[in-house]
Amino acid sequence: MENPEGTDAEAPVKQRKNGLYPGVSDELAESMKSGWADTEMRDLTPIEQAPHTARRRAALSARFPGERLVIPAGNLKTRSNDTEYRFRASTEYTYLTGDQTEDGVLVLEPTGAQGHRATVYLLPRSNRENGEFWLDGQGELWVGRRHSLTEAERLLGLPAKDVRQLADALREATGPVRVVRGHDAGLQAALTDKVTAERDEELRVYLSEARLVKDEFEIGELQKAVDSTVRGFEDVVKVLDKAEATSERYIEGTFFLRARVEGNDVGYGSICAAGPHATTLHWVRNDGPVRSGELLLLDAGVETHTLYTADVTRTLPVNGRYTPLQRKIYDAVYEAQEAGIAAVRPGAKYRDFHDAAQRVLATRLVEWGLVEGPVERVLELGLQRRWTLHGTGHMLGLDVHDCAVARTETYVDGVLEPGMCLTVEPGLYFQADDLTVPEEYRGIGVRIEDDILVTEDGNRNLSAGLPRRADEVEEWMAGLKG
Repeated sequence: MENPEGTDAEAPVKQRKNGLYPGVSDELAESMKSGWADTEMRDLTPIEQAPHTARRRAALSARFPGERLVIPAGNLKTRSNDTEYRFRASTEYTYLTGDQTEDGVLVLEPTGAQGHRATVYLLPRSNRENGEFWLDGQGELWVGRRHSLTEAERLLGLPAKDVRQLADALREATGPVRVVRGHDAGLQAALTDKVTAERDEELRVYLSEARLVKDEFEIGELQKAVDSTVRGFEDVVKVLDKAEATSERYIEGTFFLRARVEGNDVGYGSICAAGPHATTLHWVRNDGPVRSGELLLLDAGVETHTLYTADVTRTLPVNGRYTPLQRKIYDAVYEAQEAGIAAVRPGAKYRDFHDAAQRVLATRLVEWGLVEGPVERVLELGLQRRWTLHGTGHMLGLDVHDCAVARTETYVDGVLEPGMCLTVEPGLYFQADDLTVPEEYRGIGVRIEDDILVTEDGNRNLSAGLPRRADEVEEWMAGLKG
């Protein structure tokens, strides 16, 4: 039988309230302790990203010499009563370890003025001596086998210890400490007199900025995410007739199937916005009708098993053909996106692609008589924003809005470098109740979004597998519908 790896064999396991069994007989308890095969995995090799996570930890160590650094994965969150949401490890923890298990914590202990010793703290295998593995709601017979600490060490390439001993150890720790907040309340409570919000924020900001430039592993994962997303969009087009017979939920469910089969999940709530819902930027209710003659704005992304996500949008005619007005608006957004993508290159300002796309949209709005020119005046006053609303893109990676707490001077006011990955996603949205535009415009929303990698000599559209030009979209849809 496997060792309980330091767990307390005498600790009682709390029984579930209102269970059908009032207790456990001594005979059953004794029976459950033995007769189990040795399942230790002894031929494991390090995960693919292990050399990359080691390099990231080394850079983190160099940035904060002599300080203890605590980066938690987070805990399960209750959905209702005794059911939990599917767990998703914190981005910072995943980035530095490659691990995704709940309650995990990475600790970098200073080894002097320079250098750190990294240890990952995890839940060990369930205790069989005290019945935890079959009586506890998170025991392995209920939720599945966990890796042993030895297995975790082999996979992650760093020492592993029992996380249940960590809080007490941190309470006794001396010297400067920083923790990534917001993921593990119990851990934060153990450190409450040792940390400050300002110092902890510096750690979080560093880890956000460290992700601005992606390494080769990350770029490969982003391409996988995009490729699966392309197939998910194809799946949706093939079942638009079923969506018309039901609702936007059919589109959401269809894409979700691809995300779960080929990846971990969707990277964010899919926006399956048909008709006037396309003018709501984050329409995730997905409970409206899908009607022929209207547009479907589908903004969705597959998240890979390593938690990197795509973020792609296409605005599709439900019946496969744009009306003349829909196409006029679509072509303006396409032209804006083309200008934005062309501005993505190393050495360019991050803002350049946004400015290029906005100029095109403002020009078209003036030409259509929807806003008074000249264009420079419109841009200076931001008048186009009534119909464009949002920025033209954002960084992409482990988070759909990656690097979100990076300093403004290194992100929005920064300069593009090879390895950065961002979205370019201009849009025009004419609200159904907007009396400042002709009636035929109202209720039309168009966004086109692609995932763009900055390369040494320009950029690469990772999502080029999905057509963008209006005639190519119509041809693509016709081919998929047969």
